[in-house]
Amino acid sequence: MAASYGLQVPEARTAPSVAPASAPVPTSVPLAGPAFASAAPRPVIQRASVRGQVLDALRSALVAGDLAPGEVYSAPALGERFGVSATPVREAMQQLATEGAVEVVPNRGFRVIRRGARELAELAEIRGLVEMPVMLRLTRTVAAPCWAELRPLAEATMAAASTGDHARYAESDRVFHAAVLALSGNRQLVQLADDLHRRAQWPLAGAPARRTRADLLADAAQHTALLDALAAEDVATAESLVRKHFATG
Repeated sequence: MAASYGLQVPEARTAPSVAPASAPVPTSVPLAGPAFASAAPRPVIQRASVRGQVLDALRSALVAGDLAPGEVYSAPALGERFGVSATPVREAMQQLATEGAVEVVPNRGFRVIRRGARELAELAEIRGLVEMPVMLRLTRTVAAPCWAELRPLAEATMAAASTGDHARYAESDRVFHAAVLALSGNRQLVQLADDLHRRAQWPLAGAPARRTRADLLADAAQHTALLDALAAEDVATAESLVRKHFATG
């Protein structure tokens, strides 16, 4: 894996277990740069924080294709790349294993799951069954001004798509969909849908090419069109857009 993720996190195992009595644990800790290098006393980095940052980096690497389907990656090697010990990497990889992104290979590390077009189609079908009825119900219960408030999120997906950055677009795409579903007031639904959405964003094994910038822009444009349909209570158009959107991930 040639890519470098630039995650410069101090080794969690070298940090003191508790903060000095006179110095409260900071709520925001600089992770790189002169301010971090010269800070005194050294800020405490909580293990959960390191693990969370590593998990985010690994998820971005999966979406970007930097972690290739079928390949095995060891926690020590990834830890060296991230500038952390193997422990938070291993913990993050275990989380990805529960999500179905990787599988444990004893004494070697973690293998990225190989997925085909069938798995993507199955995820699209499940997402439709879970989200479609909710979105269509929202067309009848949510006022037009509420949909207008989500337009900045739709615009953010366009901005992300214009950069061609798959990881950035994937994140903005999930934020938009979560915001739409959040209008239902069902937090469990939002969490379940986000998990399905994340799985649908992982690259396929043997895919001839990654989605182009034009593909991402076309996908992002569907967000604005969906908001227009929802605000107009146009159920047929909203359903058509959602099905098309899910089919492309």
